[in-house]
Amino acid sequence: MAFLFIVLSLLFLPLTAFAAELPALTGRVVDNAAIIDAATEAALTRKLADFEAKSSDQIVVATINSLDGEEIEPYANRLFRAWKLGQAGEDNGVLLLVANNDRKMRIEVGYGLEGTLTDLHTRLIIENDMVPAFRAGDFSGGIAKAVDDMVMVLEGNPEELEARGERNQQPPFNTDDLFFAIFISIWAIIFFGSIAASILPPIFGRKLGPGRYRWLGMTFEPGRRSSGGWSGSSGGGWSSGSSGGGFSGGGGSSGGGGSSGSW
Repeated sequence: MAFLFIVLSLLFLPLTAFAAELPALTGRVVDNAAIIDAATEAALTRKLADFEAKSSDQIVVATINSLDGEEIEPYANRLFRAWKLGQAGEDNGVLLLVANNDRKMRIEVGYGLEGTLTDLHTRLIIENDMVPAFRAGDFSGGIAKAVDDMVMVLEGNPEELEARGERNQQPPFNTDDLFFAIFISIWAIIFFGSIAASILPPIFGRKLGPGRYRWLGMTFEPGRRSSGGWSGSSGGGWSSGSSGGGFSGGGGSSGGGGSSGSW
């Protein structure tokens, strides 16, 4: 029996070695990594308490220093279940988790809210709210904006978040592409204009003399060339030029709904 116990211990040792310790649930904001300023933490606590009183949905923000080698998805799921977020029978909890030293974040969504706060919404919140702010060193601002958007979606107003996500997916303006497009346009005007100046005046214009035609108020001499292209008079011809962004509701069921990210 003792031998069997030792064998089992050795088998499960690699698994337990990567199971990071879970912090205690002390409030709606558990900032163990100390990355949220006091004013923002107080404002978030009030906002989340008011939101829970109105909707019964429970959102908790947690920051930790390190995952100790564990992936953020299983850690967030373990923490969500250990804290029993959401109401009993409703599973309407949400966990926003930030692992500071690992530079990772996750929004874990309970079963009861997966149809409202979808994986798409959580991904947009992470990519558009948290990642840019975190890269700029504004952890408080990024977390506060993420909470605002989660509340907005859970209150039944996801349209603004989705529209913002579509705008952010638009490709950035590229000056190189603009220059290339202008260059091609000018080249096409010169090339096809020269061809048109040699072919169309004899067909549609009025003949003034040998090799000279009047068309569209201009005089063309298709049979003659000059260094600048086809020559003409009275302003005719073709030319080119140039110009100079601590509590629990008794829930805790989460099946991995949500999204993860890093910065």
